[in-house]
Amino acid sequence: MRRYFLLLAVVAAAALAAAPDPWAAVVKLKSGTPIRVLKKGSMQPVIGKFDEADDERVVLVVKNEQVAIPKDQIDRLDARPSQPSRVKVESKTTTDDPQKAKEPEIGMHSQPVVGTSTTSGVNITGLPDYETVYRRPMGAPKNGESKNGDSKK
Repeated sequence: MRRYFLLLAVVAAAALAAAPDPWAAVVKLKSGTPIRVLKKGSMQPVIGKFDEADDERVVLVVKNEQVAIPKDQIDRLDARPSQPSRVKVESKTTTDDPQKAKEPEIGMHSQPVVGTSTTSGVNITGLPDYETVYRRPMGAPKNGESKNGDSKK
């Protein structure tokens, strides 16, 4: 029984050590990616373009101004996935052969007249939705509190 608990403890420790760091996905984002940051205690997100990130903070550009947000103040960070192009040009040309329809010759034409129809258009798609890249772990202390729940002062 004791060996069972020891084995369970070793497996649990290995699983914790192998768990991927959720912040690593933020560091891997490409510069210029549209992001939305939800800060602790704020109902309004900060929306901008990703610039850079390290282990302690994320830097984004909001209205041509760099804003740094510490990692411990971020509840959630969402990024918009890249899309090849939002504009899709469509063109379709059809040729009608009157002989296929078995129509009689009309007017003075001894040869059948071939008709051509061309349709073109532009389709603009919307932006893709944001996808969550980072969410603050549930066990992380809230702003201004230590891990045991006491306030820091």
